[in-house]
Amino acid sequence: MSRHEVVDDRPEIYRALIRMRQVTGLPLAFGGEITTDRRVKLSQIAGTSTGALRGVTLEYGRGLGGKAVAVRRPVVVNDYVRSPGISHHYDHIIVAEELRAMVAVPVVVGRTVRGVLYGALRSSVPLGDLVVQSVVEAARDLEQSLAVRDEVTRRLSWLARNDASASDRPQWELVREAYTELRVISQRLDDAVVRQQVRMVCDKLATVGGGRPRRDSTPALSTRELDVLACVALGWTNAQVAEDLGITMETVKSYLRSAMRKLVARSRMEAVVTARRFGLLP
Repeated sequence: MSRHEVVDDRPEIYRALIRMRQVTGLPLAFGGEITTDRRVKLSQIAGTSTGALRGVTLEYGRGLGGKAVAVRRPVVVNDYVRSPGISHHYDHIIVAEELRAMVAVPVVVGRTVRGVLYGALRSSVPLGDLVVQSVVEAARDLEQSLAVRDEVTRRLSWLARNDASASDRPQWELVREAYTELRVISQRLDDAVVRQQVRMVCDKLATVGGGRPRRDSTPALSTRELDVLACVALGWTNAQVAEDLGITMETVKSYLRSAMRKLVARSRMEAVVTARRFGLLP
């Protein structure tokens, strides 16, 4: 049977598979997302494949991936077709791909299993703890990536809903909302370069409100103090700020007190006004 490289069209999962192969040296990595009826649809492959895996749908609890979804933890076999710990509904597919030693790791975001990543050898040689751990780490990285994607989607939807009344509100208010949303989103970005780029956009937006450019005399607020103050500027309660930034209410109060002290402000709204005057907030 001829073998060929299969290119995937899902960036997050495919990148996870590519990184997994680079770290582990495994000849084949594949996986897919969970359907609404909790099935695993194999649609993403990195490495040489006969094509037998492409588009296969696995039942909940069946096979290696189905079991990983059911137990919500990694499952490893040294020889798939001889393993007594899994069902053998898909042996014909595994035999067609000539796979033997395999690991399947569920991708869990929040409390929901969103997908499964597999690593495989074409020999019945134990994968080893380092290889299995690398596949687990690839799944964890993917979980964070999907969580960020979900959060960005949620916030863009929020902005879209609120933009329905945009004609009734001043443009600077929309800018302030977008600024705050960007600051909150940046907290969830693992990529330091992308996070810095978002911060640079925030710095540009901060001068839109007409505040003077930042100078040496401008109070030096920390990133978190600005995050909290940006949320307060939109009228959010301490509880709302804490939930969105993923910190406690006491921590929110602490950052707010510190920002007020640096801005020589007697109230939270005076702190917002002063920060805008210094060009720290839009």
